[in-house]
Amino acid sequence: MIVTLIIICEIAFWVLLAGGLALRYLARMPRTGAAVLLCEPLLEVVLLIVTAIDLKNGAEPDWKHGLAAVYIGFTATHGHYVVKWADGHAAHRFGGAGRPVKPPRYGMPRALHEWKMTARFAGAAAIAAALLQCATWYVGDPSQTEGLRQWQGRMGLLTVISVIIALSYTLWPKQPKEGEEPMEPMEPMERMESAERTGATGRKASAGSAESVERKRLGGGESSADGSAADRGEDVTKTLR
Repeated sequence: MIVTLIIICEIAFWVLLAGGLALRYLARMPRTGAAVLLCEPLLEVVLLIVTAIDLKNGAEPDWKHGLAAVYIGFTATHGHYVVKWADGHAAHRFGGAGRPVKPPRYGMPRALHEWKMTARFAGAAAIAAALLQCATWYVGDPSQTEGLRQWQGRMGLLTVISVIIALSYTLWPKQPKEGEEPMEPMEPMERMESAERTGATGRKASAGSAESVERKRLGGGESSADGSAADRGEDVTKTLR
């Protein structure tokens, strides 16, 4: 039952995410869409309550209860990140917003990004370990909680691996390939300022072109007028002769 509920929670997460974004950008109901998105943490609460009831009813703790704790930990720390990512793409696609900023690829900005992801992973592991420890104390029989303690060890090992990955990007920063420009993504404000500068440059160029054309036109008109006056002077001279 626990595994089935985990699958249902995962499906419900994406259904709520899609529904909330559709209400927000397609139906033009931002408050209603935000309310739907705020319902997503309730899925973890339901899973936690059902897992606790299952243990209370005498179910033997095993890998399924450990998986539920891990799932709750990861959705608690990564759920908002996923929602923010999806909201940025939906705003760009349907709301006319700018293109979402991509994670940095090179140098120390990439290392900083990896450390942020490691911190998020460590938070998930800490939440899962705390829930597993609570379940261990609740059961009280060490012979029945071996599976829960194994999950704690796995999460600790994965956290260490995540730290090693972030550390490798710090000690040996990734560099762009030969001939590839290290284009770092601009922040939204930087993109706006760049667009404004580009627009101002285009307006100045257009104004300069128009002014040049006007000067040429006026210059041509003055030349024609001078030529006409000279012709008229020659005609008058001939007449007097």
